[in-house]
Amino acid sequence: MNRRQCLWAMASAALAATGKRFRPAICAYSFRDQLKAGTFTYADLIRMAADLGVDGIDLTTYWLPDTSDETLFALKKLAYRSGVSIYTIGIRARMAQPTAQLQAAEVELVRKWAEVAQKLGASHMRVFGGSVPKGATEAQTIAMAVETLKLCAVETAARGVTLGVEDDGGITTNAGPTVEIVKEAGSPWVGINLDVGNFPDNPYGQIEMCAPLATNVHFKGEVHSGGVNQPADWPRILAILGAAGYRGYLALEYEGTVDPIGTVPRLIAKMKDAIAG
Repeated sequence: MNRRQCLWAMASAALAATGKRFRPAICAYSFRDQLKAGTFTYADLIRMAADLGVDGIDLTTYWLPDTSDETLFALKKLAYRSGVSIYTIGIRARMAQPTAQLQAAEVELVRKWAEVAQKLGASHMRVFGGSVPKGATEAQTIAMAVETLKLCAVETAARGVTLGVEDDGGITTNAGPTVEIVKEAGSPWVGINLDVGNFPDNPYGQIEMCAPLATNVHFKGEVHSGGVNQPADWPRILAILGAAGYRGYLALEYEGTVDPIGTVPRLIAKMKDAIAG
């Protein structure tokens, strides 16, 4: 090992030891009611992220007024000037489709939103696995999701956008099928949008299964175990992600009922403390 390599190795070890592989972010979904009502905007979210010293925005797209260049470029410019990255977007595409026609519609939806991601400067996009169609088995549904995901990956890869399949109900309720879908898709442009709070049971075991394939992480204050909500053990989750080699964003996604305008900043401060270790 030459001197430059030695210095790089030492710097990398120090960086890993401080937990700086993780970059705090905010998921727009935390403000779903306010965004829907128009009392809080995506521009407000970018400004909040900058004020809180957050690195990124996970931009759930559901409440965008439109996808015109005027709208998208205004957000992109504000984010750049605020030192905040719009690094991923979330869309409602669902991979498990029982017919070729429905599958083609989802692929077209993903293609459209991949272009939006490009315009915003986002390198990642979240999609869902989808529900189990009536009369279909789990194995059949996984095969449906894999086929659609393969086609979607072709579209996003051509635009430099990685796809993250979220563990969020339906066929991706649990880690096993989620991991299988992503692995069977066989694309370097596909991974898991790991939501640490969505698993119905054995949360840390399931997080550990998904972590090696994680391309984005939704960080939550609660996990589910035995049908009961419990405070999430953030240091434990960070240790699992670190051991799996995850280096990237942790998007705080607040799903509580208390006003997020006041709650999210407190949770971001707590998350930063956890990252600092």
